[in-house]
Amino acid sequence: MKNKAFTERQIEIMEAATIRIDKFGIQELTIKNLSADLNLSEAALYRHFKSKNEIMLGLLTYFILEMNERIGQIITNEEEHPSKLLKQIFTSQLNTFVNKPSIVSVIFSEGIFQFNKDLSDKVAAVMALMQTNINELIVRGQKEGLYSKVLGADSITTIIMGSMRMVVLKWKLSSNKSNLASDGKIVLNGLLKMIEK
Repeated sequence: MKNKAFTERQIEIMEAATIRIDKFGIQELTIKNLSADLNLSEAALYRHFKSKNEIMLGLLTYFILEMNERIGQIITNEEEHPSKLLKQIFTSQLNTFVNKPSIVSVIFSEGIFQFNKDLSDKVAAVMALMQTNINELIVRGQKEGLYSKVLGADSITTIIMGSMRMVVLKWKLSSNKSNLASDGKIVLNGLLKMIEK
């Protein structure tokens, strides 16, 4: 994706930061370490980002923009069955994680960011983006009589997101050895069978 909000060098720095966090943890993300990873001087890195926090905010912003574009292309198809769109959204999301596994270490690190409001707000925005899109599809499915109304759309959305989060966490804890796309598909199909009429 060509994102005009960031330069190619900034994207390179953010991707290197993600890889460092994934390999060594957030505590090892320092300007000094990142400069060494990129074979840049610290002064050169500071020309692109003023601080470690600015790198993290950029990284999360970049992911939100990319995710919004990806999901936006899927959800606009109002003729398609909501279940098919949900499957496409989660397939897209899980494939992104498989192709860039280090991003999971950042997005799923909201506990690490709890004392930094800006970073916490960005992680919350990632979750809110998914939640809004899933909820819209559940509401639509219920209005069209495709999904049960035993539970409200908000509750169903929470159950789906929580279940998929668990699938991603298990994959992460297995050192990415399980089949994330396949496991996610099985869980989502099971959840959809539970709500479909």
